[in-house]
Amino acid sequence: MKFFIDTANLDEIAEAQALGVLDGVTTNPSLMAKEGITGKANILAHYKKICEIVDGDVSAEVISTDFDGMVKEGEALAALHPQIVVKLPVIADGIKACKYFSDKGIKTNVTLVFSVGQALFIAEIRQVYDNYGFETQILSASVRNTMHVINCAKIGSDVMTGPLSSITGLLKHPLTDSGLAKFLEDYKKGN
Repeated sequence: MKFFIDTANLDEIAEAQALGVLDGVTTNPSLMAKEGITGKANILAHYKKICEIVDGDVSAEVISTDFDGMVKEGEALAALHPQIVVKLPVIADGIKACKYFSDKGIKTNVTLVFSVGQALFIAEIRQVYDNYGFETQILSASVRNTMHVINCAKIGSDVMTGPLSSITGLLKHPLTDSGLAKFLEDYKKGN
């Protein structure tokens, strides 16, 4: 399973990249706003900065909710950098835009899937795309803790995206802490 970090914070992205397990980044307008990144030019520049830090995909979300607007924004986002994946909402025009971009070889990510009905709809699209040789992956989002990460792996998600704490939390275990403390204590006794 791939590990993506869900943030627009460059320091957190760099820290996750330094761990050697980061496969990509997902962002959204709320995460950009949280970091104080506003204005189209600043947002686009920020996407480029993220691409300079990571080796993998960087999801950049469209703001438009109509097909033509999504296509215009998505094409501009995809042109920013080869790592950019156009992130579209799971609404009718978003699904149409997803097909448009897929036909053009532009990577997409469908977001805001919360119901079983929406997931079934996406599963059908995935099956059709797979039949035509388009590579698709299931990305589990809104992951908030290590148990969510583990559950994503158990259910077969291709990608998990969450905050840095959900990734670094995987390293934590009380026996690791006590074992390390014991090793250091024993080392000090003999040195």
